[in-house]
Amino acid sequence: MEKFEHEYSADQIQVLEGLEAVRKRPGMYIGSVSVRGLHHLVYEIVDNCVDEALAGYCTQINIEIQPGNVISVEDNGRGIPVDIHPKTKISAAETVYTKLHAGGKFGGDSGYKVSGGLHGVGASVVNALSEWTEVTIQRDGGIYQMKFERGKTVEPLTRIGDSDKTGTKVRFLADGTIFETLNYEYETLETRFREIAFLTKGLKINIQDVRDPENIKKAEFHFEGGLNSFVEYLNKNKEKIHDKPIYIEKDGEVPVEVAFQYTTAYSENIYTFVNNINTIEGGTHLEGFKRGLTKAFNDYARAHNLIKEKDPNLLGEDIREGITAVVSVKVKEPQFEGQTKTKLGNSNVTGIVASLVNDALSTFLEENPTVGKAILEKCINASRAREAARKARELVRRKSAL
Repeated sequence: MEKFEHEYSADQIQVLEGLEAVRKRPGMYIGSVSVRGLHHLVYEIVDNCVDEALAGYCTQINIEIQPGNVISVEDNGRGIPVDIHPKTKISAAETVYTKLHAGGKFGGDSGYKVSGGLHGVGASVVNALSEWTEVTIQRDGGIYQMKFERGKTVEPLTRIGDSDKTGTKVRFLADGTIFETLNYEYETLETRFREIAFLTKGLKINIQDVRDPENIKKAEFHFEGGLNSFVEYLNKNKEKIHDKPIYIEKDGEVPVEVAFQYTTAYSENIYTFVNNINTIEGGTHLEGFKRGLTKAFNDYARAHNLIKEKDPNLLGEDIREGITAVVSVKVKEPQFEGQTKTKLGNSNVTGIVASLVNDALSTFLEENPTVGKAILEKCINASRAREAARKARELVRRKSAL
């Protein structure tokens, strides 16, 4: 039997410990090392602050792009716990930044009902992929600080002063040996944080870019109206069929929030989110929204003789012509499918969203008949136009066949 040139035995199997794995395969954790992955670092840290806000503890997040592409993210949440972690024997805060899959969101009673972010590996991954990271925590009457370089602790958590505030501040410089570029695009970040502020009503998000002192860019987002404000923003240059967006909200096992408004346009614009992540490919929550919408409008139109008995039901596409909608659900264990992992796959969500939208919309239509009739008039016109177009097409085809 011939001898293999390369021995292949147990000692050739590499076990990548913790954060080393992240540095070796960054794409697995943040999607890519392009500019998109770079921005993902900021989102991971901000998502942690947003989770504090969703749990009811944080009302403001300040994000700053500093000279040299240093990112600073500060919140006024509870501050990461600073006591010693029973398992790792180091402070809980250091554990969160140095151990993969450590965090307050994997069950247990930490006050987190549901958490945003895609992978729940936030802080430690950002730390691993940064040249340096500095974390300052205020809680329990003190100010604490720790420092890391490429994921390794260089200054463990130390109390550096007193404070009666609470909150966490993270500053980091992404690692230039890993990312193709370190240049953040202010507009990309601004758009994402505007979105988050719409999705988390009452939360204040400030972002500023101070890289060029001559040209400081900044924005403040704070929307008490939540998704209503989001829809109004999306429709700001369009002619609307009814003044105010229709708003539906329900807490429960799967909290659902929906807002939509009809315009005189012909296209449909539906934006869907799961745990604040934009699900570009839709999924079961979008399916449920469409189903509930179609049923409620058809039932109402039949009950009020807006569709004749012999006529068929309106199709979903007729009912969605000109709609601008935002659907946001919070799911404890989201399953994502699709090429870019942005399609929600949890099958129980369809029914939950469909019945909620159907019930709430039916009630709304009974209480607001003028809005209902105005919208249905548009839907019925869309249906007639579609029929007329179909007949015209058939006529052309028959003629060419002859």
